[in-house]
Amino acid sequence: MTEELISHSISELAPLLQKRAISPVELFDATIRNIHRLQPKLNSFISVSEEEGRKAAARAEEEIRQRHYRGPLHGIPISIKDLFATRGVRTTAGSKVLANWIPDYDATAVAKLHEAGMVMVGKTNMHEFAYGVTNDNPFYGPARNPWDATRVPGGSSGGSGAAVASSQCIASLGSDTGGSIRIPSSSCGVVGLKPTYGRVSRHGAIPLSWSLDHVGPITKTVKDAAIFLSAIAGPDLRDPSSSSRPVSNYEKEMIGDVRGLRFGIPKQYFFEHVDAEIDRAVREAINKLAALGMKTIEIDIPGLENCSAMEAHINLAEATSYHEPYLKKQADDYGAGVRTDLEAGRFLLATDYVKSQRARTWLQQNFNRAFERVDVIVSPTLPAFPPVVGEVWVQSGDLREHIIDASLRFNIPYDLTGLPAITVPCGFSRSGLPIGFQIAGRAFDESTILKVAHAYEQATDWHRTKPTLD
Repeated sequence: MTEELISHSISELAPLLQKRAISPVELFDATIRNIHRLQPKLNSFISVSEEEGRKAAARAEEEIRQRHYRGPLHGIPISIKDLFATRGVRTTAGSKVLANWIPDYDATAVAKLHEAGMVMVGKTNMHEFAYGVTNDNPFYGPARNPWDATRVPGGSSGGSGAAVASSQCIASLGSDTGGSIRIPSSSCGVVGLKPTYGRVSRHGAIPLSWSLDHVGPITKTVKDAAIFLSAIAGPDLRDPSSSSRPVSNYEKEMIGDVRGLRFGIPKQYFFEHVDAEIDRAVREAINKLAALGMKTIEIDIPGLENCSAMEAHINLAEATSYHEPYLKKQADDYGAGVRTDLEAGRFLLATDYVKSQRARTWLQQNFNRAFERVDVIVSPTLPAFPPVVGEVWVQSGDLREHIIDASLRFNIPYDLTGLPAITVPCGFSRSGLPIGFQIAGRAFDESTILKVAHAYEQATDWHRTKPTLD
């Protein structure tokens, strides 16, 4: 019975844990058994926190027994992307550079999850220093897609996406700079939420790009994403970019009728060069929203064609700045691909960085104007399916492109603007690969995108389909 329960969501498990119908220790042990069973096949984890996790599960069980129930994350097995500092647990950022680093503190988001009563099961595999989209890691091996283990799970939070989809944890903490929560979530058929920039503290998360980095959840359902976000959102004096805006009751506010809400379909960019099966599934999802009573409005967002260049300049400059001290002392400890990118950043002109930041402000203004007419904007999450491990080219409809370009294309506009975006499953290819549907909203209006995503999820069954891994 417990083995079956690990495939359930937070919202399904929490009431059972609260009324002691199931034990946090039994749930943890079942999760650990599944990790050990699937780790040789999927390589979702860099470190498994078996000893620490079992102690936390026993503590949660005792607290619940004494009626000190902390909330819906109490006793829930959760994994942490290995980008986040975890007190007493090795944090590598997927690199040899930090292979032996054991932090003496927790990242703020991790600390908040501990306060909420989570049981940490381990640190998930990732693209080295989050600087890539495949999770083909040169030091810890590639994480693999649970729907087809020959393929990548997406990145950089690939281990998190694979672990959630295969029930090696119930949810995971990820990060998103160019799509690193949404790319693996779409590729692995789960829910990925990138909150508004500043909604969740980045303190203790090893940076890729200070002005683009976001922290958020990867979960099995939209309701779980709302629960998770409520636990980690809020201001933090240790992160000056974090917002002091009040945190909404996301779980409560996402419930209700979406009739009358307006969703925008961009005229350009988001539906160009897309695999035919993905395009078909996303347009069926759009039709479903219309059937739920939402209004369709075509919108125009100038400047989207410059997103790739803007993101490349900003990301490259800020990443190289952070890594400069390591490159001087430990250059040989980097993987070849990431080292090449970081060293190239030394030759980026300051004028390119400044121009991209200025263009970014203009893009934000254009999105704000679009949101005067609509409540959310919808699109595919990805234009192509994840490639086989080791391959770097994909077919995006009529366009053959590099996996980096394909994966970032529909995701980076929302990292550049800092606007919240969520991906939810909306179908499968003929070969059984998941397809993601992206819903984006106004700054700090996570409640509306969660509401629309939840309404769509409840009207479909895609999120109930699980990969077969035996």
